[in-house]
Amino acid sequence: MNIKRAKEEIVNTVKAYLAKDEFGNYRIPYLRQRPILLIGPPGIGKTQIMEQVAGECKVALVAYTITHHTRQSAVGLPFIRKRKYNGKEFSVTEYTMSEIIASVYDKIEYTGLKEGILFIDEINCVSETLAPTMLQFLQYKSFGNKRIPEGWIIITAGNTPEYNRSVRDFDTVTLDRVRKMIVEPDLNVWKEYAYKQGIHGAIISYLDIRKENFYRVEITPDGTFFATARGWEDLSEMLAACEELSLPVTEDLVVQYIQHNAIARDFANYYELYNKYKEVYSIEEILKGNITQNAILKIGHASFDEKLNVIGLLLSRLNDKFREVYLMDLYMDRLFSYLKEWKQQISEPGAKLPKELIKDLLKEEEEKLNKKTESGQSDKTEITVSGRIRNSLERYGKQLKEKDVKDWEKSFDLVKHIFDQEVLKQKEEITAASKTLEHVFEFMETAFGESQEMVVFITELTVNFYSSKFIGEYGSDMYIKYNRSLLFEERHKEILKEIDKL
Repeated sequence: MNIKRAKEEIVNTVKAYLAKDEFGNYRIPYLRQRPILLIGPPGIGKTQIMEQVAGECKVALVAYTITHHTRQSAVGLPFIRKRKYNGKEFSVTEYTMSEIIASVYDKIEYTGLKEGILFIDEINCVSETLAPTMLQFLQYKSFGNKRIPEGWIIITAGNTPEYNRSVRDFDTVTLDRVRKMIVEPDLNVWKEYAYKQGIHGAIISYLDIRKENFYRVEITPDGTFFATARGWEDLSEMLAACEELSLPVTEDLVVQYIQHNAIARDFANYYELYNKYKEVYSIEEILKGNITQNAILKIGHASFDEKLNVIGLLLSRLNDKFREVYLMDLYMDRLFSYLKEWKQQISEPGAKLPKELIKDLLKEEEEKLNKKTESGQSDKTEITVSGRIRNSLERYGKQLKEKDVKDWEKSFDLVKHIFDQEVLKQKEEITAASKTLEHVFEFMETAFGESQEMVVFITELTVNFYSSKFIGEYGSDMYIKYNRSLLFEERHKEILKEIDKL
């Protein structure tokens, strides 16, 4: 299965394992809640989906890479205790609480979440001394003599032997106590994730052209060479930083992330062309609606790869705008909720000063983010939106302090005036994004008409989280027009091909 399907299975498992009957007991008894064992190549996103699952299911997350642990940290340290048996006193060895189990209880105490996921990575790569401990963990949900608390679901992950020589096989007894899922890399699924995470447009468009380079591991006499989803995502972050700081992106840099010389060289060359096409085709001018005849003529004689490159550039810039609208919508909704709460507080008899209540809301937002981060439920979007909210609350508080406004009605009028300006800015962002999409459609229509390139463009808008959300909420006549005609025609061709095979 692919990582998306695995995530769906895990979400359903969490819901099923945490379901309770009318007496408050778990419907599936704790010892019958089989741990999940994810097996797949490294770097395909096994760890990332745990954070997503925890966030969606609103449970805590404790994650460990077990190869970093010794037997003592997993089981606990031994100590001597005096015990009496049949009236005689004996010295008995017991163990302190495992560091891993202690972390679960710490998480419960800090977050207030009594249910969660304990994720153990690289479980089938443990040392000889830890192997019996891991078998006990999977079979009995305990480390040493301490059991994982009820309400905590065990999910583990490991690599297949061809990618890690230290992998050990589990016996039948152990495998009969887990739910084993085999996960394979899938570019189309990863692209959905990549759009949402803001992966660099050059990487997405490159992998569209060189699909075989998305995930490759080659073991040769000279060593192991590989490209993984994790490598592409980390490279994306570096590309963004280099562009912001005007630093060069070289093959030597790329190969540090994509440790496959041929692929790294190919991408470095592609990235150079990618940036060159920005200027050659005046991408920013197209976004503004300034379409030159030169650009139309040039792309008409370009290779298919070059056309895909240009489409990728346009999609990347559209994605930036749609993502900004999405973040703005989240930010405005949550900020409005805070200000609504603030208005109610300041109008109550004996309330604190309006500026002090703003400070309380600011503290509340900081605590919410800290708890979400600690419980594993925060992501890049949450961090960005929370940062904007805190900045705004600080700005509102500063304005109230500078003007020394104490009357609640005047305070509200001042804050409402500032908020109304942000509402106008939000509308401007939406209008600008809609116009940009229209301009890109004008270019695509002029350059390609109802062609395969337009099908590619429409398809990418459909699978992209931010563009599909934007179009679904704010509409696009051009998208509806081409989506109905081209995608129906494409499906018709596929059906005909399937009939020919019969």
